[in-house]
Amino acid sequence: MTDTLRPVETAAVEASDSPKTLKRSIGVVGGTLLTLSCVTPASTLFVVVPDLFGSLGTATALTIAIGSLLCIAVAFCYSELGTLIPSAGGEYAMVSTLAGRLAGWLVFVLSLLVVMIVPPVIAMGTADYLAPIVHLDPAMTGAGVMLLATLAGLLDLRANAWITGIFLVLEVIAAGVVAVLGFSHSQRGIGSLTSMQVADTGGHTTTVTAMLVVSGLAIALFVTQGFSTAVYLSEELEHPRRNVARTVLATLAISTVIILVPVAAITMGATDLKALTGGDISSMVTAWSNSAVGTFVSLCVALAIINAGIVMVIQNSRVLFASARDKAWPAPVNSALSRLGRFGSPWVATLAVGVPGALLCFVNLDTLYGVTGVSVTGMYLLVAVAALLSRRGQHKHTPAWRMPLWPAMPVLLIAVLAYILTQQETTYLLWTGGITAAATLYWALYLRPRKETHWVVSIPEDVAPR
Repeated sequence: MTDTLRPVETAAVEASDSPKTLKRSIGVVGGTLLTLSCVTPASTLFVVVPDLFGSLGTATALTIAIGSLLCIAVAFCYSELGTLIPSAGGEYAMVSTLAGRLAGWLVFVLSLLVVMIVPPVIAMGTADYLAPIVHLDPAMTGAGVMLLATLAGLLDLRANAWITGIFLVLEVIAAGVVAVLGFSHSQRGIGSLTSMQVADTGGHTTTVTAMLVVSGLAIALFVTQGFSTAVYLSEELEHPRRNVARTVLATLAISTVIILVPVAAITMGATDLKALTGGDISSMVTAWSNSAVGTFVSLCVALAIINAGIVMVIQNSRVLFASARDKAWPAPVNSALSRLGRFGSPWVATLAVGVPGALLCFVNLDTLYGVTGVSVTGMYLLVAVAALLSRRGQHKHTPAWRMPLWPAMPVLLIAVLAYILTQQETTYLLWTGGITAAATLYWALYLRPRKETHWVVSIPEDVAPR
């Protein structure tokens, strides 16, 4: 228990044999483009939101809005912790430093679970949106997208910011087209957004209960979850003490608008409740316009998915790079994963997340969203705990962005997230709990006995506490 609560000793980069650091090469604009691309609003709208329509119907927009409000508190926690501990390790570096090594290790496992599984599953959706032009096998197409994203991830981060920025413009246009068409073909008033109705399997109208909304919040939190990418990139952001918070908050605001406005438009514009619950947004767009517009939107979504794959591979590789630099694995693995290529990117870590991602496209991942929702909620919970501990000891007077309403904000967030976890399906809790238990066993048998040399979180020299 003491390992959970005792802050880890942080190692600054000071000598030639110190941990390797990434190159600072992007500002707020580049960081926001990359982070927004990880949220990938269009692919989230077309891939994740339809599942929410299927279970929540007209309450989908309300649930996403509530989730976005909760994410403001989460973003405050990330902004403060990300400026205190700007490391490519993201959540685990922040939590390890402030709440102890075991807590940080568990956050690392939860974040790795989220970022390793989500990209290939989203990538498999590419085939559906290329269907207007060519019919492809979803698994093979998904694997191809993951390999393409891996190759792009080996490039310089600044080049990737421009590539993903161009793709991002296209997906924002697609979301805008959906919003305009939905509102212009509105079948019901704005009151429908709180009417709490969904069609059952027989097509009959049923009421969405408050408990269903609470249960859906785990997925709603995942809808805008990508804003945390700004923290993963903090080691490569210029002036991280200032720019991390700006990037986190700007990304959350923009992504919420891009996702929530079209969801409201779809809710109001769907021909009937059965069509809304079915969640076939592409068919709705075609019905509202014509096949050419439907094809354009579908192609934009396909590009958005590729874009998301590129950014997620970049993000995931930074997490693995940081974990190896902080000696989370046996020595040969640490040495390989911490190698940097000619473009300054961690090339072995990039391959380590991209190639398995391609293989995962051939695996049945029916429980993906449930497990991901539980993992994201648990990860946010531990981040909130770290935020509650962020103003003690040497960090109390460290120059950093500070959230308003501390400590009330993290305390309230902890209570709400804990309650949301209790409302999730047992199966998803057991899957996530089993993985967490295995990770704890690895900690107990391998990492803790080697605590002097392993899992020692490092902070780049230019931002380490003095």
